[in-house]
Amino acid sequence: MLNLDFSLFNWSLIQGFILKGLWFSIVLTIIATAGGIFFGTILALMRLSGRKWLDVPASIYVNGMRSIPLVMVILWFFLLVPFIIGRPIGAESSAVITFVAFEAAYFSEIMRAGIQSIPRGQVFAGQAMGMTYGQNMKLVILPQAFRNMLPVLLTQTIILFQDTSLVYAIGAYDLLKGFETAGKNFGRPIEMYLTAAVLYFIICFSLSYVVKRLHKKIAIIR
Repeated sequence: MLNLDFSLFNWSLIQGFILKGLWFSIVLTIIATAGGIFFGTILALMRLSGRKWLDVPASIYVNGMRSIPLVMVILWFFLLVPFIIGRPIGAESSAVITFVAFEAAYFSEIMRAGIQSIPRGQVFAGQAMGMTYGQNMKLVILPQAFRNMLPVLLTQTIILFQDTSLVYAIGAYDLLKGFETAGKNFGRPIEMYLTAAVLYFIICFSLSYVVKRLHKKIAIIR
């Protein structure tokens, strides 16, 4: 029978080990989400532009990224980028670059679906008013697409937060790394991993509940 002891948890342990990792996981999630949506929207517009010289490279990038496991992309960036530029960039910086590049492919597909969900009549109406492709997207299509895709974007963000634990593979100090370090220092790795699992579950379940409520509210507005 496991001899578990959770009495070691105190504010000093949480402040010294857990909060530092949680902070990096949250920052990484926010930056990767913002960067992923920005570059993902550009990729989606490239794929919907109708021009092969824009569509083909965007399609290759999106399909290529979506076909490779995230942990492999993390390791490749961590090992290859310093080799290419000739100097190390650090595990945390490598994780940020990797997540933005990887998540852009997934957010691109979400945004492409959102744009395609807008009735074509609105596109034609914008063209009839003399709007260019860029103006039509910026003023008419994208605002509606963002609203339609908001629950899906937030769901992908929750998945992204879960995936931040993979930066453990390159030694970045995320939430899981904080628990692991505390477990080694205090000789209680099982308690730390169990607590980490519970904390991940609480955070993700709470966010999923918020997204579900938001989805219902958007459905009512429609």
